[in-house]
Amino acid sequence: MSTKMHVKSGDEVIVISGKDKGKKGKVLSVNAEKRTVIVEGVSIATKHKKPRKMGETGGIIKQETPIYACKVMHVCDKCGAPTRVGRRVLEDGEHVRYCKKCGETF
Repeated sequence: MSTKMHVKSGDEVIVISGKDKGKKGKVLSVNAEKRTVIVEGVSIATKHKKPRKMGETGGIIKQETPIYACKVMHVCDKCGAPTRVGRRVLEDGEHVRYCKKCGETF
C-alpha cells in the first residue's frame, strides 16, 4: 500500500461527502498509514474530560476527529476551486504539486 497522500498539513481542503459536506478548513495533521486527516472545524466530537491533577479542571470539550483522506479535496489558492492534485518533476529535478484545473504549482 502506498503512503503517498494528495494533501499535506497546512493545505486548504473542502469536504466532499459525509455529514460535514461542503465545509472548508485547514489540514491540521495527516496520518498516512491510516489514510486519515484532521481538518480544522470539521468532524467535531464532544469529549468528557476528567481532571487528572490537583487544580486541573475537567469538563466537556469539543475536539476534531480524523476523517478519511478520500473524503476531502484540495482547494486551489489561485482559482479557489476544489481540484485534483497532480505531480510533476521540474528541470532541476524538484518534485512539485500542481492544480489540475489551472496548472498553478503549490
